[in-house]
Amino acid sequence: MQFVDHVPLVEVTRGDIVESVHYGAFCVADRDGYLFAQGGNPDYLTYPRSSLKPMQALPFIELGGDTLFGFSGEEIAILCGSHAGTALHTSVLEGMHHKIGTSEIDLACGVHWPYDTNTREAMKLAGQSPTEFHHNCSGKHTGMLALAKMLDLPIKDYLNLQHPIQVIIRETIGEMMGMAPEEMPVGIDGCSAPVYGIPIMRMAQAVAKMVDSTDLRTERAEACQTITSAMITYPVMVAGPGQFDTDLMTTAKGKVLSKGGAEGYLIIGVLPGMITKGSPGIGIAIKIADGDARGRARAAVGLTILEALGVLDENDLDRLDSYGNVPVKNWRKLDVGQVRSIFSLPVFADHWA
Repeated sequence: MQFVDHVPLVEVTRGDIVESVHYGAFCVADRDGYLFAQGGNPDYLTYPRSSLKPMQALPFIELGGDTLFGFSGEEIAILCGSHAGTALHTSVLEGMHHKIGTSEIDLACGVHWPYDTNTREAMKLAGQSPTEFHHNCSGKHTGMLALAKMLDLPIKDYLNLQHPIQVIIRETIGEMMGMAPEEMPVGIDGCSAPVYGIPIMRMAQAVAKMVDSTDLRTERAEACQTITSAMITYPVMVAGPGQFDTDLMTTAKGKVLSKGGAEGYLIIGVLPGMITKGSPGIGIAIKIADGDARGRARAAVGLTILEALGVLDENDLDRLDSYGNVPVKNWRKLDVGQVRSIFSLPVFADHWA
């Protein structure tokens, strides 16, 4: 069957007129690759960007790096996160580098101001400059340095595609996706680390494996469980105050894993038994075609799917009322339009009734 790559998913109104439309694609699948729902082309090939971070951290955890260095749940979560650069985040990273014997100068992610507004403004008032620790990807890079240290490999040039740790990471991602490494196109992420092109259906299935890993070999299953548990238990380390991933996981109270990525990407994993008794783990992969600079479209799509799954109830959606299907407000805080999903889904619970 032929599919168009992108379909209209979210519209933005002003008055009685539709002012903008966000096109995109999504897949909802289980670990066996059963496709419960889709929008657009399930084979659409794109870069998951930072949504790939839990998979990039997987070999370090699988090889026992968290035990070797005594990493806490908070520290494991920030390996998989795109943190907002608060004092909490940077202090956790400092402790991690002390454990592995490196420092911020070893990070090759670059430098930017913290995403967290209060932290950024306080630093500017104090005349402080950001360091590599404030970069949202510094947790991922810390994990890559730790993997190199535990394997007694050089940390210089650790982002080189041919560096042994990048080979290990690429092979692990390929195994989770059911793809050979050479089938995954290589790009360079904003933080200079390799990132891989993956069909969204493959990504949804891999996310389902992360949250429902019982069919994987023991070491990998345990690593998936460790990562899932850390992200869900310490959601503030995955993003930060006022960030969608953090607020969704906090509100869902152990039901879902969430990780956004640049250019309109989002993955959500629903843990087994959270839809109905006996329901499998579910993976959701979402890509907004225009890059979704404000993050409004991917949140709307994700929340619409979770509501259809029955994972979030009305109280949960009320707590998340600043995301997704929300009013458009002007500078005087007047409601002047609406952001709303324009696709419908079946009642998923019927599959396991």
